[in-house]
Amino acid sequence: MDEQHSMARLVRELRELTGLTQEKFAAKLGVTFPTINRWENDRAKPSPLALEKIESLLRSLGDKGEALHKAYFGKEA
Repeated sequence: MDEQHSMARLVRELRELTGLTQEKFAAKLGVTFPTINRWENDRAKPSPLALEKIESLLRSLGDKGEALHKAYFGKEA
């Protein structure tokens, strides 16, 4: 599995874990709806700043976020 595909799955799983629509998830991360859509559909990958926000959100979710963080980033949150 390539890095971009992994990131697409992470973004989708994280959004579904938080129970947010793509629009609301985009607002939470400070990006636009089309950006989230592109991330989830493997047409783009998050910028380094967006990745920091994603990691921060993962850390805020406790055990569930920690499990996702470890699965996708290969380390503890």
